[in-house]
Amino acid sequence: MSTGVFDVATVRAAEQALMAELPEGALMQRAARGLESFIARTLTQLGGRVRGSAIVILVGSGNNGGDALWAAGGLVGRGAGVLAITCADQWHEEAMRAFQRRGGRMAAVGDLDEESLAAVLGEADVIVDGITGIGGRGPLRERVAEVAAAAAASPGLVVAVDVPSGVDADTGHVGNSTACIDADMTVTFGCRKPGLVLAPGRFFVGAVHVVDIGLTDYLPAAQSQILDELDLALSVGEPTDADYKYSRGVVCIAAGSAAYPGAAYLAVDGARYSGVGMVRFLNRTTSLTDSIAARFPDVVAAGELEEVRDDRRVTGFAVGPGWGTDDAAQHLLGEILELPVPVVVDADALRLLAKDVSPLTGRQNSRLISVITPHEGEFAALGFSIGDDRLAATRHAAQTLGCVVVLKGPGTVIATPEGDAWIDTFGSAELGTAGSGDVLTGLVSGMLAAGQARQGTMSVSLAGRIAAAAVGIHGLAGRLAGSSGRPVTASDIADCLPAAIARVRRG
Repeated sequence: MSTGVFDVATVRAAEQALMAELPEGALMQRAARGLESFIARTLTQLGGRVRGSAIVILVGSGNNGGDALWAAGGLVGRGAGVLAITCADQWHEEAMRAFQRRGGRMAAVGDLDEESLAAVLGEADVIVDGITGIGGRGPLRERVAEVAAAAAASPGLVVAVDVPSGVDADTGHVGNSTACIDADMTVTFGCRKPGLVLAPGRFFVGAVHVVDIGLTDYLPAAQSQILDELDLALSVGEPTDADYKYSRGVVCIAAGSAAYPGAAYLAVDGARYSGVGMVRFLNRTTSLTDSIAARFPDVVAAGELEEVRDDRRVTGFAVGPGWGTDDAAQHLLGEILELPVPVVVDADALRLLAKDVSPLTGRQNSRLISVITPHEGEFAALGFSIGDDRLAATRHAAQTLGCVVVLKGPGTVIATPEGDAWIDTFGSAELGTAGSGDVLTGLVSGMLAAGQARQGTMSVSLAGRIAAAAVGIHGLAGRLAGSSGRPVTASDIADCLPAAIARVRRG
């Protein structure tokens, strides 16, 4: 099920509460033992041995360096040759003494020239990054940055402790991508931190392993979460024997124009695979409606908006992809946003809202559910800046606009006005293709329509969770589309939605 993600302040508070009940130093020992065991197990799996392996520990001044040193002492005891390179003027004294007593060697980074540093790191089987940890902020200092670059150039396995040095644990911000530890694996303690899953930090962490140090009972309910495949499956449940097309929900798609018919095809295609019982298409251009019917014989033309407004079987709506930004589109958007069903707003509809956002914010007062799916440019046009904190920016926009916000991009973030958030981990570079967002719009709207039909009502929290699940399924479809190594188009992503849904349903 979903995994909680906790910011540094929350983690620190939980650690303090736990440490108050433990002997002094016990929490660090738990972390160190977990780190030691992970490195030993990894060495055994990769090379068949710990004894005789060469390990270099990069040691900073904080507790992160202490964790690394205690773990290093244990690895010396297992027969590894371990060198600790200190990257600061001070370090955890007790851990360093214990490390040296067991036979560990120490060198100061200032005593190693560039060639010597490269040689030492180049001979290591494992390089352990214990420089800054979750308290680190801003770019690495010049000499430490050189160490990070040398570690990246070495053939050994790079293991970061808690978070790669140079990555902000709360935001994923990287001050200098060439001066940041680029880890193959990250061993983090107690829980995941936002910076491990938010871009650009997520690109530096490698595979993440969480060591249980006993924090679970001291952490509050998580406001930020990562969904797994079981969560996705719960949002695309299989129909029952008692279901029929209307009980499964009806979604209406308002998309496309004479200039952009492809956007309509892709949005409709995404909706068709959402699990909804029927997809309807709002008729603005007769020729486009006819081509939709020819391409998708299962899609029903909705005629004019009045017909949809009077049809109580419609349980969801999407508007925007290729829609146009003329006065007629503006007027229709206002009418669509008055409908008493969940509405997904994307693309041209977002550009219209950038001129006047009141039709969207007014829905909150009527307790109507809206979901917007902007990419970064559309997010800026709506008046919001991402800055260095993608998670906080999405939450702020959701609270300001009173709707669910799906901020697309690497590590898509989904947030509700109440502050709940989800960070996507399924999406990959395959999604970076024209029309991919149109497929997502159709999928989100269809899944919301299906959810509305099943539940009979829709809370903003449930809408956020369904939108997050749709983002995950969309990302999984992109991965499946690209699994053969061939280039991926938006149509490929839509075509792989059934396989993605089947995968999560079957586990």
